[in-house]
Amino acid sequence: MKKTTILIWVMSLVFIQLKAQENASLGIIPAPVKINMNVGNYDVSNKISAEFIGFNNSENLNDFLRQLPLIDVQKKNGLKLILDKSLPLKEEGYRLTVTKEGIIIRSSTERGAFYGLQTLLQILNTNQTEIPFLEIEDYPRFAYRGLHLDVGRHMFPVSFIKEYIDMLAYYKLNTFHWHLTEDQGWRIEIKKYPKLTTIGGFRDQTLIGYLRNKPKQYDNEKYGGFYTQEEVKEVVAYAASKYITVVPEIEMPGHALAALSAYPELACGKNPASFKAAYEWGVFDDVFCAGKEQTFKFLQDVLDEVLPLFPSEYIHIGGDECPKTKWKTCEFCQKRIKKEKLKDEHELQSYFIQRIEKYLNKKGRQIIGWDEILEGGLAPNATVMSWRGTKGGIAAAKLSHKVIMTPGPYLYFDKQESKSSEEPLTIGGHVPLSKVYSYNPVPDELTKEEQKYIIGVQANLWTEYIRTPEKVRYMIYPRIFALSEIAWTPLENKDWKDFSENRVAAHLGNLDRKGSIYRVPEPIEAKDTTLIGENFELKYKVPVKGAAIYYTINGKVPYDFDFKYADAVKVSVPKGEERILKSVVITPSGRRSVVVTTILKNK
Repeated sequence: MKKTTILIWVMSLVFIQLKAQENASLGIIPAPVKINMNVGNYDVSNKISAEFIGFNNSENLNDFLRQLPLIDVQKKNGLKLILDKSLPLKEEGYRLTVTKEGIIIRSSTERGAFYGLQTLLQILNTNQTEIPFLEIEDYPRFAYRGLHLDVGRHMFPVSFIKEYIDMLAYYKLNTFHWHLTEDQGWRIEIKKYPKLTTIGGFRDQTLIGYLRNKPKQYDNEKYGGFYTQEEVKEVVAYAASKYITVVPEIEMPGHALAALSAYPELACGKNPASFKAAYEWGVFDDVFCAGKEQTFKFLQDVLDEVLPLFPSEYIHIGGDECPKTKWKTCEFCQKRIKKEKLKDEHELQSYFIQRIEKYLNKKGRQIIGWDEILEGGLAPNATVMSWRGTKGGIAAAKLSHKVIMTPGPYLYFDKQESKSSEEPLTIGGHVPLSKVYSYNPVPDELTKEEQKYIIGVQANLWTEYIRTPEKVRYMIYPRIFALSEIAWTPLENKDWKDFSENRVAAHLGNLDRKGSIYRVPEPIEAKDTTLIGENFELKYKVPVKGAAIYYTINGKVPYDFDFKYADAVKVSVPKGEERILKSVVITPSGRRSVVVTTILKNK
């Protein structure tokens, strides 16, 4: 009898451990550094309390907790947050434990406690009635984990900017790169230069369709707007409450048409022509004049109003895509080249960037620039944001400069996720979720010492073809999940199969239940291809929790009244014939993936 009891007990333990292994990721994105699953569960079917220990001021975290449906700050037991600066935890790290006594989050910083709460919130969203007993120790791989938003081409209301910040916080990103000035619009109020927004904040019309289309078409509607300094303060304060730093970008010396439309005297030449904010996309020859002192006076005045609004250590000054065409024929620029004993216009750009850097350094700030700031000589203290692939980042790291990797082939979220013609209008290019996830921000070409200069990673969202918040969501989800994981999770902990089949599916399922807009991935394992054979058995997986796969074999687009996928798609094709299999994912809310076409040939 005793042997039977022991056997049953052992089998029960094995079953519990197997279930724990199945649920090992717990739906957490990004995957933590360490998770130990234990036997048992903590009941969260009723509201639990929150208690703060060791915090001088817990108001910020308490405000966040009040927004969570499972937290009752009036109760006396359940969740404890312990701040202990002596804990041997890495920066931004935390420990989360769940036992029969309750849930404890330990950290050495408030930021670490906040990230522990994000992990807890994700677990609660996936396991809504009970949480397995567990121990998590977690900290980020990179100090800088960013997401960018261009509001120069199209701008978005403050309410959505806050939602965007919420997206970052939930996935443990800590930097919001706010691209505020462009050829197509100047979006931040500068009180000393009011025409920057009254004139430079608006364009006459906007391009319809691709830039390369002939003939070009326009919507004939005036477009524009800007953020007041009070609105900027509101956004920065909101971001700070989510432990996110806002890095502003004020473009120079290129991408300046909107500013020149307001103050044409800042362009090259004695009597510059009038300008208009651009209503097409691309790179324009008219840039800030590098030879006129009034250009630097203007930019310093602008920065003097920008700095008090943004406490960030970094100010992004652009530095990219600056044609030298006008500088080559500008008497002021040529005089500057001779006076400063510069070799050419590339060194003139380096002079421009270094002069702005010195000004900002005196104000206690550092600059970030796109990798073109390497041309002509890198400013002494500059951090390089490598966007034209990885070469710029590698070169900067070899020069002992800090680098943030943001290469277009992997991290430009304005590119479409698939090659399907059903994808919405985008700038072009193809960056699927799998490619984002595969990216390692630390290049193999660097030595271990040089690798230390790679301080972080960022994805960018340029908005030439993104006019609405809804489309932003479509372009961001689910690729922000992959960004989060490459920014936070150790390389050895990354697992594409678990990520794509389990955790992404769970998070998209949550978004679907909330009615959010996101891009629905295609059926997992379905491919646009041609297969040769007679009898086919194709096995797919659902990429969104709660969704279903539907398919046809007659070449028609599938709907939810067609074949519903169960265990496999089985098709027999007579000799000399073919069948066109089309498959699609349809979610409970009715959202659809693009259609995948697989041609089955017996020829």
